[in-house]
Amino acid sequence: MEDAIFKGLKVLDCASFIAAPAAATVLSDFGADIIKIEPPGAGDPYRNLRNLPGYPQSEHNYAWMMESRNKKSLALDLAKPEGQAVLYKLVAEADVFITNFPPPVRKRLKMAYTDLAPLNDRLIYACFTGYGDKGAEADKPGFDSTAWWARSGMMDLVRADEDTTPARSVAGMGDHPCAMALFGAISAALYKRERTGRGSQVKSNLMANGVWSSSVLAQAKLCGATFEKRRPRERALNACTNHYRCSDGRWIMLSLLNEDKQWPALARCIEREDLSNDPRFATRADRHARSIELIQILDEAFGKRDFADWRSRLDGSGLVFGYVGVLDDIPGDQQMIDNDVLVKFEDSDIMTINSPIWIDGSPKKKPRLPPEIGQHSDEILRDAGFDDAAIAALRASGAVA
Repeated sequence: MEDAIFKGLKVLDCASFIAAPAAATVLSDFGADIIKIEPPGAGDPYRNLRNLPGYPQSEHNYAWMMESRNKKSLALDLAKPEGQAVLYKLVAEADVFITNFPPPVRKRLKMAYTDLAPLNDRLIYACFTGYGDKGAEADKPGFDSTAWWARSGMMDLVRADEDTTPARSVAGMGDHPCAMALFGAISAALYKRERTGRGSQVKSNLMANGVWSSSVLAQAKLCGATFEKRRPRERALNACTNHYRCSDGRWIMLSLLNEDKQWPALARCIEREDLSNDPRFATRADRHARSIELIQILDEAFGKRDFADWRSRLDGSGLVFGYVGVLDDIPGDQQMIDNDVLVKFEDSDIMTINSPIWIDGSPKKKPRLPPEIGQHSDEILRDAGFDDAAIAALRASGAVA
């Protein structure tokens, strides 16, 4: 793709689980050449995610398909001096190096920023950690479920009330937003390099992204705000920003922030025009003061029709609403298909999830299926200047597979 924004950009993806390699995936969508460095044998442990207890069963390695599309695989043992020598040769000609190995592992494998930066003064070294690279927890491992979801307060904040058991996050729920933060950092560093001619180190971490996602409420706490005691849905303080169950068990979510204007429209939509003139709910203050009573009325109204009926009635009404989607909705979601949120692999009929940004005049590369372990080892080494004898020697040493 001649007009791809990152055409010719050479990226080394030396990362796993999930945010850091997903940032490389976004770069690949815009034309970057990605070399996935993984250990010989079993390869990147992330390849095995689908086999862990509780994950959906499929003949396709769905997690690997999403995070490693468009990439070439080099199976390289970084614990061997020969493997480190290969890495250093690749780094010398790379634009971006991405890793989320813990700091002690990076130091042991001699791939810390201080090891690689002297090899290439234009290198963007992008590192991602659980809890940052300073302080007592700098070396502590973390996943998005622990460092992003739980640590940030979100795991607690989404509970219906203080007696409800905290809810677990779903796989990749925090990692993919974090990937966009790392992608943004890399893009900013590339812009800086265009101005200065020099590379730099960029960083992000799960904990920082988590509290950033907690946003409004976390900032309120920092300001010493007084919080209302959490209330269950049936006792919410605002009936017009609440969710309601349809007759078939699906849920509709109302978000009527312009309540004074939208309240009469809602009353018409649910065929309860009488509520518009009901003195109990005449003003915003009245509706909030009697929110529990109004929720009961709306529960009864929404419970009379199924989800499809309510969706058709609410669409075009001017009311701001959504619905609680389920995974079964996604493959046939025409709005997602029309907007290239879901796209087909170039070499398969299976669809995948696109990265969530678009740039006019810079079309994205059509996604290709991910590589097998070490599928491109010889190709990558030849491109780096290794001849057949040198490649054979690397294979014989076990440094390359």
